[in-house]
Amino acid sequence: MAAATPSVPLCLKATFKETPSLNNFDKLVQALKDALGPSSGLTSDDVDVEHLTRLMQDYQSDEVEWSRFAFGDASRGYTRNLVDEGNGKSNLLVLVWSPGKGSPIHDHGNAHCLMKILQGNLTETRYAFPDSTSSSSSSPSSEPEQMQVIAEKVYRENEVAYMADELGVHRVWNQDPDNFAVSLHLYTPPNVAKGGCHIFNPETGKKSHVPKCGYYSTYGKRLNE
Repeated sequence: MAAATPSVPLCLKATFKETPSLNNFDKLVQALKDALGPSSGLTSDDVDVEHLTRLMQDYQSDEVEWSRFAFGDASRGYTRNLVDEGNGKSNLLVLVWSPGKGSPIHDHGNAHCLMKILQGNLTETRYAFPDSTSSSSSSPSSEPEQMQVIAEKVYRENEVAYMADELGVHRVWNQDPDNFAVSLHLYTPPNVAKGGCHIFNPETGKKSHVPKCGYYSTYGKRLNE
């Protein structure tokens, strides 16, 4: 019997079929853009967050439809692949998570995030937001304080999660040691793309500013570094 091979997003393989236009993933991208079009993001009174969540829940993941955006790199924890900028009101990204790797603890730059699992499982660990005084990297005299875990959950294919800074900070990681995982993220407003975010030391709560969270690919094309 041949040895099992890891499940890898299609665009990581040598060959794959071109994705036809107007598939269900494309329709989801357009529906999210339309829902956010007249507004300034999820923080606006005229945006129905539950409606956006339902749009993402109703889409049934099909690798052939989103694979052209799923560029992975096993040397990194994950890659950020831009799908759509939502008329300047949001960022829609496909994130490809390397086997056994994940993100540092981070905030969302006062933006809101919806995450849908497209392939595999992802574990989210949420932490209480550190006290602003003790977490500041400019306050060396403050006592280090281990960050407090407030929740942990495994999200499986087609499940949707919502996160915002008022709920805390979090890290996301792929526990599978052999296979990539893939997720779809809607960020609005697109603050992180413009101004970066903060990452946190789990042992001390100290935060560091990451000034730019760049893209590994945009609109299905790999960027040159």
